[in-house]
Order: sequence, then structure tokens, then C-alpha cells
Amino acid sequence: MKIMRFGIIGLGLMGREFASSVARWCHLSAFDIKPEIIAICDRNPDAFSWFQQSCSGIEQKTTDYQKLLQNDQVEAVFIAVPHHLHEEIYCAAIRAGKHIMGEKPFGIDLGANRAILKTASEHPQVFVRCTSQFPFFPAVQKLCSYIEEDQLGRLLEVSAGFLHSSDLDPKKPINWKRMIRYNGEYGCMGDLGMHVCHVPFRAGWRVANLRAVLSDIVTHRPDAAGNPVACETWDNATLFCETTDKNGTLFPMTLKMHRIAPGHKNTWYLDVWGTKTSLRFSTKYPKTLQILHYRGGDQNWQNMDTGFETAYKTITGSIFEFGFTDAWLQMWAAFVNELQHGSPEKLFATCVTPEETNLGHRLFTAALASHKHQKTVNMLNE
Repeated sequence: MKIMRFGIIGLGLMGREFASSVARWCHLSAFDIKPEIIAICDRNPDAFSWFQQSCSGIEQKTTDYQKLLQNDQVEAVFIAVPHHLHEEIYCAAIRAGKHIMGEKPFGIDLGANRAILKTASEHPQVFVRCTSQFPFFPAVQKLCSYIEEDQLGRLLEVSAGFLHSSDLDPKKPINWKRMIRYNGEYGCMGDLGMHVCHVPFRAGWRVANLRAVLSDIVTHRPDAAGNPVACETWDNATLFCETTDKNGTLFPMTLKMHRIAPGHKNTWYLDVWGTKTSLRFSTKYPKTLQILHYRGGDQNWQNMDTGFETAYKTITGSIFEFGFTDAWLQMWAAFVNELQHGSPEKLFATCVTPEETNLGHRLFTAALASHKHQKTVNMLNE
């Protein structure tokens, strides 16, 4: 089995999730390539200890990402750092010839995103992708097969969103995601938006115009000393979009990115309505895909119970349940598989491309303008 040697830059929550996925690689079956973490980097050396205890192959630990990128043994890197560092570190990694998986939104703003894509275009030998795990739920893979096989009929409407309650408590201390200099002006859109847009963008649906409503709900949060500090970024965003399908036919699409959503611990959902087939999925019910086939006569929603029927085969029997960490493992399997072998046959079994991150940045930039001027923004004239 071929070993692909990885470095991690940014050892927070997502860095640990990647390390956990690598530790579970034996869960995948019939895979001829395996990642191994050999180098770690974080500005805070206290973050090293968990990785040293959990990953047996680490040969380098450093607080300077440039030293990690200079390591000739490192072939690929996972970069999970605050948004203001994306342009600097992503571009440096690409120039160093390291394949990269980067966290969304792939740049703090549209200018930074364009700089990353330009650097990637100048180094076509480097494989570049962005994280987004939710399409790898088996029920979503099944939903996407209806899209790919053109079984929907004419698209009537799409609704997609990511709702969670991480900021519901107004006493939660402020962090970098509430500060424009670190997070960017997108606020919740930069943090959650790529998850919401992954399937629509991959399906070829393009926003023609939109009206955005952005909400600043908790205006102040306590700092480390308990003093109130202004929150500078948007908590919730709702985008009302007129969208074209791959044939150029218009339909409405609503996108929601809410960090303050009572009743939602961490809910990703996608609803697609078509004249022939309609589909609904929510991570609240992760095994269930709701399907309505209409051929005349009665209309009946059916509940399809899905199991461990994954895009990349595993040792787990197909009748068992699938969860978040399984989606992460599938996402990384997609990254490694595409890097080694090229895209698989299934359109929706691959990671977010740099070009798709650019579609997201254009959308979020237009949403900022729409809310600021309280008007519909035409994206076809960009």
C-alpha cells in the first residue's frame, strides 16, 4: 500500500478530526493508498501533546509553518487556520509543491480567494481541494444520484441550509469568528456557507440574482475578563436566490446559514422539489431520505431508510448507522482517491474544488452588497 505523508497546519478541532480519520483508515476497504501524519504545526506548542500521544509517526513539530513546508518528506498538507491566514499559508503551500486540503471559505474575502486560485493555476501539478463533509452521508449520496441521473423533472424549488446553536448563549465568550480582522465580513457565511452550497454548485445550479437578509443578533459578548466586547460579524444569513439549472431554466433557491438557530444542535439539510421527483434530507434524521415520485394521481412521501451505503466502501455492514466522523473519513477518502487516481465515476463523491470556492465568495460578496443596499443584486453582470 502506498503511503502519502501529510503535515497539519493548525491543530484545533478540525486538525484533530483529520488525525482521527487517519487513525481509522483501516475502516476503509480495498484502498491502495494510506495517509500518514508525519509533521504538525501550530503557533501554540501546547497543542502538540494530543497529536504526539495519538499519532505514532510524527517526525516534526514546529510553530513555524514555513519549516513544515520546507520538509521534503511532506507530500500534502491539511490547513485549518483562521480565515485571515488562508491566503498567506495556502499560497505558500502551493508554491512549495504540497497538495492541500484547506478549510473553507478558502480566503478571508474575494480578493484573497482569487489570489489562492491564481497561485493554484500557476502550479497545476498541485492538487487543491476544500473541506465539506455533508454530501458524503449515504442518504445525500442517494439524493444526489437522482440529480445526476436527471430524474427530478423540471426543478421547482431548492432549499438548503446549515443551522446550529453554537452562539445561542449570549454569555458565550467572544472568539475570532466574531472579529472581522480574523473572520472577514462574511461572518456566518464564511463559516457555514460552503457546506450549504456544495451540492447546489456541484449540480450546476448558478445564482442569477439574490436578495440577502443578514442578522446581527448578539451585538456584544464577554471577553476573557468578562467585559462586553462588540461582535462585528453576522450571526445569521438568509439568501433568497433566483437560480438557473444546468439547462438555463430559472427556479427559486433559499440558502440559510444560521449560527443562532434554536432547536438545532447542528443541522444540515437539503430539500429539492421537481415536477417528477422531490427529495428531502436533514441530519436530524441521518438515515432517512424522503422521496415523492409524481406520475399523476395520489402524492405520497416515502421514507427510505439508508444504512452504511457509502461512496467509498468500508468494513461496516450496510445495515448499520452512519455519522459525522464517518462523513469526515469519506471526505478524506475522496481527497486521497482523487489525488491518486483521478475523479471517481460519481459526480458528488468528490471534495469542493477551488472553482467552487470562488462561486461561494462571489455569492457571499453579493450578499453583503444586497443587505447593505437593501436591494436585489444581479450576479450575471459581474
